[in-house]
Amino acid sequence: MTNENTQTLLLGDVEITRVVEARAPFAAARDLVPDSGTDVWKENGDWLAPDHWQPDADLAVLALQTWVLRSGGRTVLVDTGVGNGRERPGSPLFHRRQGTFMADLEAAGVRPEEVDVVVNTHLHADHVGWNTLDAGGEWVPAFPNAQYLIPAADDAYFGPRGGYGGGVREVDRLVYEDSVAPVHRTGQAILWEGSHRIDGHLTLEAAPGHTPGSSVLRLASGTDRAVFVGDMLHSPVQVLRPSCNSCFCMDAAQAADTRRRTLARAAELGELVVPAHFGGTGAFEVREEKGRFVIGAWASGI
Repeated sequence: MTNENTQTLLLGDVEITRVVEARAPFAAARDLVPDSGTDVWKENGDWLAPDHWQPDADLAVLALQTWVLRSGGRTVLVDTGVGNGRERPGSPLFHRRQGTFMADLEAAGVRPEEVDVVVNTHLHADHVGWNTLDAGGEWVPAFPNAQYLIPAADDAYFGPRGGYGGGVREVDRLVYEDSVAPVHRTGQAILWEGSHRIDGHLTLEAAPGHTPGSSVLRLASGTDRAVFVGDMLHSPVQVLRPSCNSCFCMDAAQAADTRRRTLARAAELGELVVPAHFGGTGAFEVREEKGRFVIGAWASGI
């Protein structure tokens, strides 16, 4: 089912539905990707605008979204956005937000009790928010029958036994307490490291750099391939210049190396690249030409 906030694509035997929580100008382009310079934006402005860049204001346009995968008879959610009613001081777009995401999810044919697996590619605020709902002052899992797959390295870093005593920002503590700790309390959290096979089509793999536990989800069904890269890419300019990190990447050298290796593999294997936040079409093909990456065809349908 499709409306203005949902689009669907079939890859092999896996159905992919994009459910958009919000789409808006997010930040100044070179605040988001600090080392990108001005030329790459201007030279590619004819296709970056308006979906990925507003040139007049020099703002990068991003989307907050969840990918719904129907695979092997199960429903899998990849990342869960910002959520409603969260205390996110310092983040005006996230703070005490009220949106229609759960209604849009149901409009896409997904009832909360039917979700089998929730994948958090990492534990930043805009990837875990709909893990939980406010039930009269208590945060409880939004998907009561789901397993929540959480990278162990991020859980260790952002959780009370790691980051709380190690200088993690106050907002990170709030995120963990309202969106991650509740799924631990109900026994629904599964921590993994290295790799984790969800089913015959879907496998999680560690891809650190953006955060210690950042991961990618690989899809292989028939001859079709895709890789959901989370926050490895915030803007298409990072495909053209993979050494350029977002301002949110925690380990710059590792993030850039992971990005280059992931793009090279996608180009070699013909994987459709599916970032978390692109404001326009949600996925694309990548090619390597003369030692540089270029964006090929954009996916139709999502």
